[in-house]
Amino acid sequence: MFTPNYHDGVIQHLITDVSADDFNVAVGGQVEIIGWLYQYYNTEPHDQVVNITGGPVKKADIPAATQLFTTDWVVKYMVDNSLGKYWLERHPDSSLKDHLAFLLPSRLELIGDSESVEDLKIIDNAMGSGHILVYAFDVLMQIYSEQGYSSRDAATLILQKNLFGLEIDKRAYQLAYFALMMKARQFNRRTLRTGSVEPNVFVFEDTDDISEEFMAQVPAASRDDLDDIVDRFSNARELGSIIHFDSQKKYDFAELRHAVEAVQVDDLDIFGFQAMQEKLRRVLKIAEILCDHYNVVVTNPPYMNKMDSALKKYVKKYYADYSGDLFSIFIFNNSNLTKRGGYSAFMTPFVWMFIKTYEKLRKYLIENKKIDSLIQMEYSAFEEATVPINTFVLKNVQTEEPGTYLKLSAFKGGMDVQKDRVLEAIANPDIDYLYRTNQANFAKIPGMPIAYWASENLFRLFNNDVELSSKFRGKEGLGTGDNARFLRQWFELSETQKGWYPYQKGGSYRKWYGNNEYYVNWKNNGLEMKSLPKSNIRNMEYQNRTGITWSAISSGKPSFRYSVRDFFFDSKGPMMFGLDAYPFQLVLGLLNSKVAEFILSFLSPTLDYRLGQIQKIPLLPVKESAMSVSKLVDSSIEYSKNDWDSFETSWDFTHHPLLSHIADDNLSHCRSPVG
Repeated sequence: MFTPNYHDGVIQHLITDVSADDFNVAVGGQVEIIGWLYQYYNTEPHDQVVNITGGPVKKADIPAATQLFTTDWVVKYMVDNSLGKYWLERHPDSSLKDHLAFLLPSRLELIGDSESVEDLKIIDNAMGSGHILVYAFDVLMQIYSEQGYSSRDAATLILQKNLFGLEIDKRAYQLAYFALMMKARQFNRRTLRTGSVEPNVFVFEDTDDISEEFMAQVPAASRDDLDDIVDRFSNARELGSIIHFDSQKKYDFAELRHAVEAVQVDDLDIFGFQAMQEKLRRVLKIAEILCDHYNVVVTNPPYMNKMDSALKKYVKKYYADYSGDLFSIFIFNNSNLTKRGGYSAFMTPFVWMFIKTYEKLRKYLIENKKIDSLIQMEYSAFEEATVPINTFVLKNVQTEEPGTYLKLSAFKGGMDVQKDRVLEAIANPDIDYLYRTNQANFAKIPGMPIAYWASENLFRLFNNDVELSSKFRGKEGLGTGDNARFLRQWFELSETQKGWYPYQKGGSYRKWYGNNEYYVNWKNNGLEMKSLPKSNIRNMEYQNRTGITWSAISSGKPSFRYSVRDFFFDSKGPMMFGLDAYPFQLVLGLLNSKVAEFILSFLSPTLDYRLGQIQKIPLLPVKESAMSVSKLVDSSIEYSKNDWDSFETSWDFTHHPLLSHIADDNLSHCRSPVG
């Protein structure tokens, strides 16, 4: 047991942030409370799993590591722009639009489809405590009411025909089941009567305890297919909704259920056949759900890339191109669970939009689906996830129609601030952080980042101009394997310490020149470092050469600097070197410009300025102004160098009795003239 903390965390949110209406079932409350409470009771095990080992998450710990309650307005955005929009496209005169507060302004593609509300299928296949399904229930009730159904009949039909949910966490499944039953109970008092109606929500169960003796009793005609499903579900509590089924394989689930019932269970049941029968009834329902297709798929999938060996092997086998994280597998998988013209909606970390790990996922989505809408949130808005978040809706079509995008990166203050900005954009579609673009443009940029805020001119630059890598080649430097042992700042060295050399290691934001603060132990040609197994001695032919350096990891804007000869350099302070006589001043001027800063806002939005992204920047033509640009860059370097020299002089280290020989022998390299 642990003592509740009333001053922060979920309990504090319950007291200060949650409306009194959320406690009131009569006005749609209860679900917020269920979700927040469940997250609260998961807080301690979550922190233990995520923070203690740092290694792969064990199977039993996946629920604690991945359960995050989805913020209410995000749920409404996802459902309004998937289920709500799906219905409006087929029923443009529906009054449903008046009830969808978070429906983004976009053109409706009118579809002549007389699909009945009873035919709609909506699934959340990582449902947690059921928040998404409960709001989908509300939207469906509006549709049923408009179609003339009684509230009692509508509530029953929603549970029987419309909503489906899957979960690996038994406690979360129980809460989702309870929330849906209570929701239905508002409209139909008979809901809670035994056998009256049950929601189509299920928890995954392993089938590794289904015995060979039981399977031997299954009728031969169905045994192979049932054995196949039992094998696929042997590790179901870890795999959950990413259990892979061959799309070409068709199962006769009615026949399989009949085969399970055909197994004889005697009165003594010494082999436990009855429990196996009951489990297989549930498993077959889940398998049938996984093999079906849906009009709408909405979920906040698990975020986890620290997989144990069994899970890692599985995802590499079946989802190799999307295996960077569980959430990316869900994006791929769920986008294909939808019927043609259907919608899938997600809340995930936004890294999939930009970094190389998810490039194949981006390519797949850009070429095969439509990013119908997307909201990119401020970097730290969703505190519970500790990662930057986006929420988005995909449509299972290929089209040239532009998508709608909201860029909320500039609006700090948490999820309530983000919500207010979304509502502001809905009220005023001409607002400057709402963008519309054709996603085919993304393919013009190397790596296909989801650069929705880039202009047509910028897309043309990438399409027509050569990359920076054609003139300057980037390299990562040394990995010492033990920085505490091999690196010193200049003021830490004594006169007895020989064999230390200037070292570029990135540092804080500074343009043009400077951050020459470190020395590296390279005695006896680096013999000691080379003998360390953890060290990485790379690109020695580029060490001690003039070039351009920068900080690979930053907390803000990028900054590039001229580096003189006789410097070693680090993996965190990489360098670029000219391949021909192309003036380095033109490259350094470009890299420190507003243009490069803007380009890097979508090539490296996570503030991780790695070589690959830097070298993709288009090399802009400056023929007419090359001379003046070079002079301006030389002047900027000289000013920055003088500023840096004055900073060093203020420490008066050249007269320090322990550092004078260092200043004479090595620090002069920091002051060599710009050549």
